[in-house]
Amino acid sequence: MNITISNTSEKPIYQQLYEQISALILRGELGSGFCLPPIRQAALELRVSVITVKKAWEELERSGLIHTVTGKGCFVAEFAADEILRIRDDMILKQMKSDISYYKSLGLTLAEAIELLKKIYASP
Repeated sequence: MNITISNTSEKPIYQQLYEQISALILRGELGSGFCLPPIRQAALELRVSVITVKKAWEELERSGLIHTVTGKGCFVAEFAADEILRIRDDMILKQMKSDISYYKSLGLTLAEAIELLKKIYASP
């Protein structure tokens, strides 16, 4: 599991962890039943606090992406193919709603937003 933490990012570290691990799960790189490292081990390896990792794991569980088995650890949940797509789309829509509210406050029109999105997708 390759996770990169940026201490200079505007996003909190727990959110960086949550987003990267959820992306790995949604892309199928961490399959059903995959056991996440224990919280303390992950904190040591990533050089972050235990509380930060615990918060990320709690968010993953709240999203339904992982489940905890007491005394055994946290495991990637089992999903049907269409369920993974639904979860992914829900996560994307939630983020987009937040982003679009900000863009609207800047006066960005739908046409301008679409053009900017096309530029972003076209760049490497």
